[in-house]
Amino acid sequence: MIKDLEQTLKAHHIKPTAMRLLVLEYLMGREAAVSLTDLYQDFEKSDRTTIYRTLKAFEDNGLVHSIDDGTGVPKYALCEEGCKCEIERDLHLHFHCRVCGQTKCMTSYKIPEVELPPKYVPEEANLVVKGVCDNCSENK
Repeated sequence: MIKDLEQTLKAHHIKPTAMRLLVLEYLMGREAAVSLTDLYQDFEKSDRTTIYRTLKAFEDNGLVHSIDDGTGVPKYALCEEGCKCEIERDLHLHFHCRVCGQTKCMTSYKIPEVELPPKYVPEEANLVVKGVCDNCSENK
């Protein structure tokens, strides 16, 4: 397992460190996106700055993407296989549940290409649908 995690980091040009391996393993075990605070609370003996720098290294190297789900706190999720975080190809829907508060990537549901006027240069796009997730709607 550790070798697979190391290979994943190296494939994204990220030097494997103990913290980076732990954060990657943590993210791989999650179905929903996580915030810096989520990570900090689950990694009791780590400092917030190290976790933040780990997430930024992952984001800068295309291993995770950040999600603005409207809560005011960025969430982070692993990119899907082959993702280059290119606005033209890798955009997918995100769903934020107002009951449980989880934000999930819906990678099978792609955002259609948006055509902008000439000389407009898109840098990022984010589509978040808010409502009640399948798990919460079953428990009603």
